[in-house]
Amino acid sequence: MSTVDTTRLSAAVPPLPAPEEAEPGEPDVPGTVAGARTSRPGAVRAGLRLLGSELGLTFRRPRNIVLIALVTCVPVILGVVLRTVGGDEDAPSFVSAVAGNGLMLTFASMLMLVQLLLPLTVAVVAGDTVAGEASMGTLRYLLTAPAGRTRLLLLKFANVSIFAFVCCALVAAAALITGFALFPVGPVPLLSGGTISVFEGLLRVGVVVLYVTAGMAAFGAFGLAISTLTDVPIAAVAASVVTVVFSQVMTLVPQLEVIRPYLLPSWWGSFDGALRDPVATDVLGQGLLVFAAYILVFGSIAWSRFTSRDITA
Repeated sequence: MSTVDTTRLSAAVPPLPAPEEAEPGEPDVPGTVAGARTSRPGAVRAGLRLLGSELGLTFRRPRNIVLIALVTCVPVILGVVLRTVGGDEDAPSFVSAVAGNGLMLTFASMLMLVQLLLPLTVAVVAGDTVAGEASMGTLRYLLTAPAGRTRLLLLKFANVSIFAFVCCALVAAAALITGFALFPVGPVPLLSGGTISVFEGLLRVGVVVLYVTAGMAAFGAFGLAISTLTDVPIAAVAASVVTVVFSQVMTLVPQLEVIRPYLLPSWWGSFDGALRDPVATDVLGQGLLVFAAYILVFGSIAWSRFTSRDITA
């Protein structure tokens, strides 16, 4: 059994005041005073410390660092290829437009990454969030602290979401640096015709980053739910990735067009609504609603399983 992370355990166990009534939905945990709770300020500080520890573990793991490096290298490789070889006439308009404006490299890179590599990166972290600790035996030690299973699950989802945001932000930063270095930069052409200033283009890059982050967070909720159903991390990761591939295959079948709006991958590429004038807020809004629905449904599944699972036995 691996050594318990004492930093995370101590973060989850702040000094306790007099015992109070247990929080609804929080089962008693062996090794603690039944119903013991921290004060609200103390609980917030403990939650932030535990989240910081979760993020530290996530960003220190070599495999996660390699995955971040891979997704960050995609814009660089794509920029070099488009600079030396040129674009494809059949490519989406904002991909072929990279040669005329380096800022468009961000949108082209996101288009490529949301198909598989970015979801795979998120799946590795989300699938390992619960199943990995359960398999190593460290989860039971965290649950002996009066942090509460609901709070711990929320912190793990926040960890996955922050990881997704960092990946998206680094991809955008790498694309901007590469695009500005290899291609001319000027007014940004839009899919609906017309142009916008470079500053407004940068603002829309921010919109794209936040939108894709929301989509990856929704997928992270799905992976987190799968992670609570097994003690084998690779099984949770594989199930998540296979689901993405299967969903994308179904979107290619014309006879299954009726279910396409309900498939999560169908909305990941809808960030192109930010490249229209005016911004296609209806499309972006529908995508965000789908993401929120996935987070609610699979977050509920994860909560139901995690709060009732006998992990400390």
